[in-house]
Amino acid sequence: MKNNQAGKTSRTADMGPDRVAPERPFLATLSAPRAALMKLLDARDRPATIAELSADLGQHPNTVREHADALVELGYVERTRAAAVGRGRPAWLYASSDAGTGEGSEYAGLASALAAQIARNSRRPTDDAIRAGRDWGKELARARPIEGRPTLPRIRRATLEMLNSLRFAPESAPRGRSVRLTTCPLLDAANKYPDIVCGVHLGIIRGAIEEYGADGEETQLVAFSEPGACRLTLHAKSPQ
Repeated sequence: MKNNQAGKTSRTADMGPDRVAPERPFLATLSAPRAALMKLLDARDRPATIAELSADLGQHPNTVREHADALVELGYVERTRAAAVGRGRPAWLYASSDAGTGEGSEYAGLASALAAQIARNSRRPTDDAIRAGRDWGKELARARPIEGRPTLPRIRRATLEMLNSLRFAPESAPRGRSVRLTTCPLLDAANKYPDIVCGVHLGIIRGAIEEYGADGEETQLVAFSEPGACRLTLHAKSPQ
């Protein structure tokens, strides 16, 4: 109880009364615990240890560490070592980053507008969504060229890195070509226009694979295939 109270006192001192948290459109794509942690970090004026965050949130440190490290992987949180004091390894410090105003955020706004326009004007919205996404995926791939010879493993890796930069948080399955997309930067739009938004996403992936020099036509995307994730079967093969 003493440690909890100390953590709360420290956090209160770190948060200015006029501090305004930045706009974070991606919060809607996070689980409730991770969104709460992100908001807490946004409200702080300095980095925090897991112990401090655990005390503020009233959660076990291991749980908070798991969520914090996941946010680091997504690029929303920065992790640095505290200054060494005495013996032992210094603690990790966590602070919110400027993510949400870069490539992923820009993509989310443009893709949402595209989905709404296709829904209003297209007679074949899914086909048009895939076609538009394919062109977009090629542009994204051109901006992220592969270093060295574009082998199929490198093409797969580059495509997953692109998806990660767009805030899809891909997780490879233990076997096969299946990938779990654990966040969606367009969750609200996907719920409103599922076929269109998922068509854009599928087109982006196929277009990127094609731009990298392979055939991605057999790549498939199953939306909301499980709670909290969509399933991507990432299939890149050498063109005939």
